[in-house]
Amino acid sequence: MRPVLVSACLLGIHCRYDGGERLDDELGERLKREGCGAVPVCPEQLGGLPTPRPPSEITRGDGTAVLAGEAKVLAADGSDVTEQYLRGARQALCLAQRLGCRRAYLKEKSPACGVEWIRRGERTCRGRGVAAALLESAGIEVFGVQPPAGGVEPARAGGVVPPAGGGD
Repeated sequence: MRPVLVSACLLGIHCRYDGGERLDDELGERLKREGCGAVPVCPEQLGGLPTPRPPSEITRGDGTAVLAGEAKVLAADGSDVTEQYLRGARQALCLAQRLGCRRAYLKEKSPACGVEWIRRGERTCRGRGVAAALLESAGIEVFGVQPPAGGVEPARAGGVVPPAGGGD
């Protein structure tokens, strides 16, 4: 099997900022058909951020600007989480290189994983996330994935957010 990096939330792991996941069964089936082994990665968690956590956004530009030191990643509570995003991107790259991953399937609209799109406030803007930009700069082919609408959201019956480790 050829190893490929995949945003862990796309594999059903509860690692999103809101404690949720965005399982994409179609992606999983496609990877199986193509003989690929999914390597789950969450750059935010690899960088030391908890789940759940306040949503974050890149202040200006995109992940390329963050890598160049020209932009920051700020959490909604005002804290600067740039270093955690950089650390997580470096860890994702290290994992990809050690395992020989040549491709990555990453969740769109994420400040870490967005390939074509990131969120800035209530808007969706063109741009790369920090990890996507670093992986691409290292020669790893990155593909953006936007799971189908109706994916599992974090709130369960009674508004309970599942634990960070996943278990129901």
